[in-house]
Amino acid sequence: MKNLLYRLFENSYLDRNEARDVLLNMARGQYNDSQIAAFITVFLMRSITLDELVGFREALLEMRVPVDLSDYDAIDIVGTGGDNKNTFNISTAACVVTAAAGFPVVKHGNYGATSVSGSSNVIEAHGVKFSREIDRLKRSLDGCNMAFLHAQFFNPALKAVAPVRKTLGVRTFFNILGPLVNPSIPHRQLLGVYSLKLGRLYNYLYQQTDTRYTIVNSLDGYDEISLTDDFKLFSNDGEEIVSPEALGFERCHDGDLYGGETVAEAAAIFDRVLDNTASEAQKNAVIANAAYAIRTFDTKRPIETCVALARETVESGRARATFRKFIELNS
Repeated sequence: MKNLLYRLFENSYLDRNEARDVLLNMARGQYNDSQIAAFITVFLMRSITLDELVGFREALLEMRVPVDLSDYDAIDIVGTGGDNKNTFNISTAACVVTAAAGFPVVKHGNYGATSVSGSSNVIEAHGVKFSREIDRLKRSLDGCNMAFLHAQFFNPALKAVAPVRKTLGVRTFFNILGPLVNPSIPHRQLLGVYSLKLGRLYNYLYQQTDTRYTIVNSLDGYDEISLTDDFKLFSNDGEEIVSPEALGFERCHDGDLYGGETVAEAAAIFDRVLDNTASEAQKNAVIANAAYAIRTFDTKRPIETCVALARETVESGRARATFRKFIELNS
């Protein structure tokens, strides 16, 4: 690691195999926390390359606990985190709405590293017990169209670096990797990123796969469709910029999406969205993200129809009923 760090400090880059090997060694405990922190810090000072990203991803997928849920043709809805916005759990709520609308979801998530409440925090706050048992995950999908894969149960490398990430408390390249290493490797994904540069990097990577993807970035830096600004879309079909008004939404403000100071506060907002008692800004942000997840299943479906379906799913109570069933099946 010492030699590797000297190279990186001199602005060298890792090739694909070197990136893969260093992450494998990290997971095997061959480096101490100080070395890991120094390595991570390099990628705060310069951008990650496509070869490095692919190599890191290959290592994590090689070490994962595999889980075959391919029969469900599910989607994952996830943000990179690290946007320093501390929003409530918009992507996780959008997963519930998408599942309630009739589309299978396999959500891959973790505890918050750069925000108060990650998806694992808010799910666990409702009494859910994480599991890697395939039969239990399938029962959850059969019963409510949704399963949750807690990252540390399936990706030992993520568990190994979790203390360092939490201590640093800043965005790291593991934020970038998290959305790419769902152990079930779903063939559909709605992915939120905090910058256009990162969106392009993911776009290049996904073009090398058979994934049906939609990558979103709010132009003011949110790693999801926030409706606080126009947002950029990258997908298999190209790129476009969309305004909230084009979807029939009013713009909201940063404070409207704030997730609070504790997991309990974030969970309360999450519940209000599913109960259809949240503010319009909170509800609309979830509806917008769910709508694009639905469209990722059916790209010929007009986005206005997807928005209407997501809204009806929340306002009819189906989203809340789906989440209650999810808790029942996973507690």
